[in-house]
Formats: sequence, structure tokens, C-alpha cells
Amino acid sequence: MPVRQFRFAVQVSALTQSPRQLADLARQAEDLGYSAVFVPDHLSADQWSPLTALAVIAQATTVVSLGGLVFCNDYRHPLLLAQELATLHELSQGRVEFGLGAGWMNSDYQASGIAMDSPGVRIDRLAEAIEILAKLFSERSCTFEGQHYKVADARLQPSRLERPPRLIVGGGGRKMLDLAARHADIVGVNVNLASGAVGPELVAEVGAEAFDRRIGWVREAAGERFAEVELQCLTFVAKVSPGAREWVASMAPAFGLGAEDALEVPIVLAGEAGEVAETIEKRRERYGFSHWVVHQAELEEFAPVVSRLAGH
Repeated sequence: MPVRQFRFAVQVSALTQSPRQLADLARQAEDLGYSAVFVPDHLSADQWSPLTALAVIAQATTVVSLGGLVFCNDYRHPLLLAQELATLHELSQGRVEFGLGAGWMNSDYQASGIAMDSPGVRIDRLAEAIEILAKLFSERSCTFEGQHYKVADARLQPSRLERPPRLIVGGGGRKMLDLAARHADIVGVNVNLASGAVGPELVAEVGAEAFDRRIGWVREAAGERFAEVELQCLTFVAKVSPGAREWVASMAPAFGLGAEDALEVPIVLAGEAGEVAETIEKRRERYGFSHWVVHQAELEEFAPVVSRLAGH
């Protein structure tokens, strides 16, 4: 697999006090060297609605990519999402790269009253949605009949896309990663969230060997296109400070982990800027991760790492 250059993104997951502050935050990310600004998609969290927020970000920036990380497929019909993304792609002059997932958070479904089907059904529905989106973006029209969707001569508007938005699909289970490996431009390798919440049961999912196994699934399912796939890691902790490693080690027992094991968790980055940069380089060598995502609160703290590694 060719070595890809590093790039970094920030997920804007908390409400700012005003649209101007949201725009300022996006411009700051761009100025600090981040390559993308993402917004999550939840119905039970205190956050901006993603598509409206992304329109603000598009107008405030000139270079960064932008999109949902990730849009939940069950909240929008794929034709509706395609129209929104095509508009955003045109408004941003081709800068959209969007995540699409099957949905996982119990509280979102409970808040909305949307039926939360089994993971297998949700993933099958997502697979159909991805097929519809691909046809709309490549052919500008789509007729499709599947188990979950029926689309008759649907037309994409606006239809002046020079190139389609890039698709991000992530997951922690084999079926989801197989789907991602076959269809996505960017594959996010995550922990398995089939439980519907973040809890202590995830300890078994975060170890280095578990991520080795997931990368193996992606490689196998992608086949010859594996060299074309960009591998993304969404961090759980990205703490850049002199005492960061000690802080992670002190927190490890609360999560059922030993101190050294916690520091080797792929979604945990901790240390001074040079130490974190070295860790990221080692993880690119082991797993192939070149696209790293941190959270809004870590934007400035993580910037020295971005400065060291972006484009290398």
C-alpha cells in the first residue's frame, strides 16, 4: 500500500454562541492547516443542524473540505441528501467529502421515534442508499428498486458537478467495514458501536490487535482498490501537553486498561507535540492511518502536531 500524506480534520460538535463564531472557528481551522471541518449528525445532542452549519462553513472558508461525520442514513431519504450535498458541493466549489452511516445512537432513535431496526437491516438499507447516491452523482439521474428504496427517474439538482463529493464510510464491525471497503473513498476504522452507546463494554474493542483485525477486513474486502482507499481514524482522546501521557495512564484503570495498554490504543493520542507526531507516524506504518480527526475542543492544542505532519 502506498504511503499517503498526512492530513487532519476537526469535528465541530458543540454549539458556538453565534453563526459568526462558527464561521470564525472554521476559518481558524483552515489557518491552522487542517484539511477538513466536519459536523456530526445527532438528534439528541446539543449541536448545530449539520447541513445548515456546513453552508455557513462553506461560505466562511476557501480551502478546507467539509461535510457530515457522519450523516445518519435513517434521517434522510438518499435523494433528499443527494440534493442537499450537490447544492453544498456547488456552493463550496467542490469541497464536500461526506460521511454516511447506518445509525448507531439509541438516544437519537428514542428522541425522534424513528424505528431502530437491527444493525443488519440498517446496514442493508445504507448499502442501497450508497448505490442511489453513486448513480445520482455519476449519472445525474437514477432509477432503482430495492428492498428499502424505490426511486423512479430521479434527477439530481443542481447537476453541474464537475466531480462527485468524496464518500466516507466508517465502522467497527465486519459487515460495515466490508461495505466501506467496497464503496468508500475514505474508510473510517472505528470501534464497534453496535451497543448503541459509549460504555465500558468498548474496552475489548479499542486494543491494537482489534484494529489490526479491522484493517485486515478492509484489505480483504477492498481487494485491488485497497491502494486507492484513504484510511481515517477518529480520535477519542487527543491530548497534547507535557503531562498528557501521565494523565492517560492515571485514567486507564477506570476503563479497565493498564497504563501502557491505554497509551497504545489507536484512538488515543497523548504527549508533547513531538511524541504525538512520532506516535502518528508509527500508526501510519502499522495501520495505514493517514487521515486523523480530532474534536473541536482540541483544535488549538493539536495544531502543533498538524504543523509538523500535514502534507508529509
